Amino acid sequence: MALPAEEKRTRRDVQRLETRRQVFEAAIAEFRRSGMADADIGAIVKAAGVARGTFYFHFPTKEHVLAELTQQEEERTAKELEGFLGAPHDLRSALAEVVRLIVAVEQRVGRVVFREMLGLHFSPTRPAIRPDAHAWADFPLLALMVREIERARDQGEVQPESAPVLATQFFILGLYAVLITSHECDASAQFVATTLYGLEPR
Repeated sequence: MALPAEEKRTRRDVQRLETRRQVFEAAIAEFRRSGMADADIGAIVKAAGVARGTFYFHFPTKEHVLAELTQQEEERTAKELEGFLGAPHDLRSALAEVVRLIVAVEQRVGRVVFREMLGLHFSPTRPAIRPDAHAWADFPLLALMVREIERARDQGEVQPESAPVLATQFFILGLYAVLITSHECDASAQFVATTLYGLEPR
């Protein structure tokens, strides 16, 4: 008996999503081995068990794979930070938690992929996974940090003239630079302390 058209579409959608997941996971595994620039599309599609054209159907470029991974990790990190911020805390512990969460991203994806994710942030050709995202408010992690610095300012933890959006941008960009250039145990803690020194009332 023939399947109703709606059920056929549902099955096709499920299969399409499953194929996309397989291609995505095979690509990330290849990125871990070779880095994104040297990743072999042939090796990716072989591991995923699909035709070469299937990769490009789901991901126009290798950068689109990396951008999607970056978005997933940003959303996961924001969700975990939101849970932390729901309990009593101060700005120092909040910034330290951001550091811990971003270091955890590196541990999950591996150092090679993590460095490429950071590089993608500064790439002029970064794919627009979220074409409508133009401001800090469109990125959940940044939005949470801005609100946290606003809270700290309102409670007198930081200077009243502090600019939460700029402070968030400086913190994130600075943290990325620290993680790329140094893996000393206390570098991140020193970075948090230095950031707070610039924000705290004199």
